[in-house]
This record gives sequence, structure tokens and C-alpha cells, in this order.
Amino acid sequence: MRLKTKKVLVTGSDGFIGSHLVEKLVDAGAHVRAFVYYNSFNSWGWLETLRPELLRSIEVFAGDIRDQGRVHAALEGMDAVFHLAALIGIPYSYHSPESYVSTNIAGTLNVLQAARAHDVERVLVTSTSEVYGTARYVPMDEALAFVAIDLSGRPYAVVQAGWHAPEVGGVPNSLWQHFLESFAGTARCNLHARVLYGRDDHHQIEAVFKALGRALDAASRLDARRAEQIPSTKGSL
Repeated sequence: MRLKTKKVLVTGSDGFIGSHLVEKLVDAGAHVRAFVYYNSFNSWGWLETLRPELLRSIEVFAGDIRDQGRVHAALEGMDAVFHLAALIGIPYSYHSPESYVSTNIAGTLNVLQAARAHDVERVLVTSTSEVYGTARYVPMDEALAFVAIDLSGRPYAVVQAGWHAPEVGGVPNSLWQHFLESFAGTARCNLHARVLYGRDDHHQIEAVFKALGRALDAASRLDARRAEQIPSTKGSL
């Protein structure tokens, strides 16, 4: 589907990823309606960090995806929907599961039913980073990095980063990827690392290594629900 001139709804556009998706869609020539979670402060979240001229070109639509009527109104006249709105934070879901069911499941159903009612051409429903296992998102100024580690005894590394210069601090940027690949091989772990956003190479590298430390810490913690075993797809180190 060519997005240029298409009318596109983005739910969860007040989030970090959603706001940058809005930015990319506008740059691609789409007419964007940005669905943000209504709040009494009239805050648009991460959308407010985008370029002023870009903000003036989009339609901001406040509501709640749990509200069927509001969702139907948001989808009226749309050609496509990118559905990102969701409650995040797995630990909290253990304590308040109904909130997650009503937002992530019933809310998604509202979007799908409204899309069918309004004959929307395309609906894209995003997944979750939890499919990668233990993971950490870490910001460093404008940069954001994601690292997931599984202590599975199956060494493999996937590293995705778009460096802007050949080196940082006199160190070739190719060595950072080599280090992560060597780390995964030596530790016999499955490692996925990617830079999601960043303009400064130094900040990108710092964010990756901060996320690496946090992901490794979480992956190596004993889990009382698993008879004090370290979480792993293979059940042991």
C-alpha cells in the first residue's frame, strides 16, 4: 500500500515509537490523524517533541481506545490504521490484569471492529518486545537502544546500528559490533541489540552498553516461580 496522500490513523502516537512513526508517515506524504490518550493536562506526550511545522500538519485526536464510540469516530474516513496503543510494563500486569485486558485486548478489538465498519483498507497491529525475552530499553540523551538476552547456551548475536561516522573516540565503530558478537559467543547467550533512534554515535554506543548491562542483570536473576532457576528457553545455562 502506497502511503502518499493516504489518510492514516496512528493509535498510541503519544508514545516514543508512535510519535516517530507519525513523523515518518508525514514525511512519506500521508495525512495523519494522531490518536493520543486523553488526559486533563491536554498533554500529547512524545508528539510534543516533534518539529512545530510537522505538528501543524497533523490532526491530533484525543480519546481512549477502550471507548468504542471514540474509536469509531477516530477511524471515520481513514484508509489505514497503525495500532500501537497499549498498556506496557509486564510486572504491573501481574497486579492489575483487568487493566491490561481492557486496553490491550478489548481496545484492539474496538480498533478492528471499527476498521471493518468503516471499510479501512489496511490495519497494522504492532507486537511487543517481550517476544524477544528479557529486554531493556535504555535512553541516552536523544538516543534509544534495545537489548534482549537469553542465557540459553545457544550463542548468537544480532546487532543493528546505523553509525554516522567511522569511529568514536579513536575506536572504529566496527569494533563495537565485534565486541557484542564475541560477548555472545563467549557467554553462549542469544543477544539482540539494536539502536532504535539516535543522531550522536557516542550516545548510541552508551545507550547500547547501558541496555546490555541491565538486560544481563535481569536475565541472570533467579526466578522464584521457576524453582530458583535462571530464566532460559532451555531451562538451564
